[in-house]
Amino acid sequence: MSRGRFPSNVLALLLGVLALVVGTLAGWSDVFNALLVSPAPFVRFLLASAAGLLGLTLVLRSAEQLSAADHPLELIRGVRLVFLAVAALAAAAGWLVGSPLPIVAGLVIAGIDVVETSVFLLVTAARPGIRQ
Repeated sequence: MSRGRFPSNVLALLLGVLALVVGTLAGWSDVFNALLVSPAPFVRFLLASAAGLLGLTLVLRSAEQLSAADHPLELIRGVRLVFLAVAALAAAAGWLVGSPLPIVAGLVIAGIDVVETSVFLLVTAARPGIRQ
C-alpha cells in the first residue's frame, strides 16, 4: 500500500460521510431547505449554471478516464466521477426549479458514492499485487 494514497482515500471517505450527514440533516430541516432555495432567482441561476458546468465537466472527465482504464482502480475512479456528475446535475436542477429536494438528493448521492468508492479503493489498495 502506497503511503501517499492511503490518507487521500481516508480523507475522501470522511468527506463522503460528511456529505451524507449534511444531506440527511438537510432533508429533515425546514430551515436548511429554505436556505437552499431562498437566494434571489439570479443567484439561483448562477448556482445552477455552476453546478451544471461542473456536472458536464465531470461527465467528460469520467468518459475520458473510463475509455482509457486498463485497471480496476481506474474504473472505480471513473465510475466515481459519473456519480458525482449525477449529483452535481441534480443540484443544478434543484436550483433551477427552486426545490430543495434535488439538491438534498445530490448531496446524498455524492456522499454515498464517495463513501462506497473510497471503501473499494481502500480494499483494493490493501490487496497485494494491485498497483496504484
